[in-house]
Amino acid sequence: MTRLTRRATLGLGLAAPALLLTGRAALAAEPEIYAEAGIAIDGSDPVAYFAENGPVPGGAADHDWKGATWRFATPENAAAFKADPMAYAPQFGGYCAFAASRGYLAPTIPEAWTLHKGQLFLNANLRARTLWLQDIEGNIAKGRANWPGILG
Repeated sequence: MTRLTRRATLGLGLAAPALLLTGRAALAAEPEIYAEAGIAIDGSDPVAYFAENGPVPGGAADHDWKGATWRFATPENAAAFKADPMAYAPQFGGYCAFAASRGYLAPTIPEAWTLHKGQLFLNANLRARTLWLQDIEGNIAKGRANWPGILG
């Protein structure tokens, strides 16, 4: 049986934090855009949130941007997005805005959304959206302070 001396135990204790830090750096960062199977917003048209006041399934046109495929209900919506994707893409890369305000990443659903000052924010679920709405400005500020560091 192997027996650790005090010196060996102390050495392992001191090395553990360093191993954790180097292990974290070795992990791949999360993608900038949240996309299930490579599809942003579960295939919902990002322009429709502004033009139709809510999620509308895409499928008439696709466009690849920032490593994700974005789907659109109409070729006109696709053209609008291509012309200015930052105007239509959800904030925080489409990850949950409430989670970003708390310093972590979470997936989203198209139905838990908010338009605020001309920007689209998505949440993980309707409960997270309710919490998000309690302090939108504060949550945006916290999320922006955490972003993009929480991508890893």
